[in-house]
Amino acid sequence: MTENKLHEGVTVFRRFNRFYTKQIGLLAQGLLKTRFPLTQARILYELAQYEQSTASDLINELSIDPGYLSRILSSFEKEGLLRKVRSKSDSRQRILKLTTQGKKSFAVLNERSGKEAEALLLSLSEEDRHRLLNAMQTIEDILGTESETMTSYLLRPHEPGDIGWIIHRHGVVYSEEYGFDETFEALVAEILVQFIRKHDPKRERIWIAEQDGQRIGSVMIVEAGDQVAQLRLLFVEPKARGKGIGKRLINECINFSKRNRYRKIKLWTQSNLLEARHLYSKAGFELVKESAHKSFGHDLIAEIWELSLHG
Repeated sequence: MTENKLHEGVTVFRRFNRFYTKQIGLLAQGLLKTRFPLTQARILYELAQYEQSTASDLINELSIDPGYLSRILSSFEKEGLLRKVRSKSDSRQRILKLTTQGKKSFAVLNERSGKEAEALLLSLSEEDRHRLLNAMQTIEDILGTESETMTSYLLRPHEPGDIGWIIHRHGVVYSEEYGFDETFEALVAEILVQFIRKHDPKRERIWIAEQDGQRIGSVMIVEAGDQVAQLRLLFVEPKARGKGIGKRLINECINFSKRNRYRKIKLWTQSNLLEARHLYSKAGFELVKESAHKSFGHDLIAEIWELSLHG
């Protein structure tokens, strides 16, 4: 890079920083019209994410000066937002926990942050929204560490073109990995055609995982009657496996089903789909029924797994 090009790049970089700082209100006295400056708000966020945090954890996560952090934590404690508990495993350490008041303060910040982001995204066209989110993802991918960018992808609702992709990739990948014939692809097509024709968008949904503008995974939730949701067609591209995408897609289904007050989720899979079965088990699903059948050109063992959403 020539000196002139580098100078232009620095100018663009600094201009973007000034623009974005103003755009999200970082220069205001309190973030999101609260009394908390940015650093205090971020510390509240980190404390709210984990049941047990220490000052060392916060220093490592935020790269914050220990003295500065200590002063903020002391002020939180005096204001009744935070309490410190002696660690059972190491008496020298103090576990940091938000009080009820602290959790309420975080809830206000979290709600306002979500609404502000939602309002901004809704003000954009569908095309501009995707351009913005993908640009944000690109910045994170380039500047983040390997561990930070490992799961840098978007989850979005399905759009025109996605249904054909789901059918195509199921047909190709399941043929290559399990030797399933074209009747499996036909079954996937039937499931999706039925969904498109009569699904309830409030209680049923398809999610697409997307990275750098490329589809890398999908899953769907449909209503199965009697307040039961059914998880169907979990898929992660072979090149994208091992990054937590399958786990996140399943968790999205669980959270969506809880919000819609389903009492449980069920799913149908095959005993030889070992990676998927492992994910279901880790998410808390339990195998409740098995039956032998001949489908997709093979002798298979079908399995029904269920997850209770209450208790």
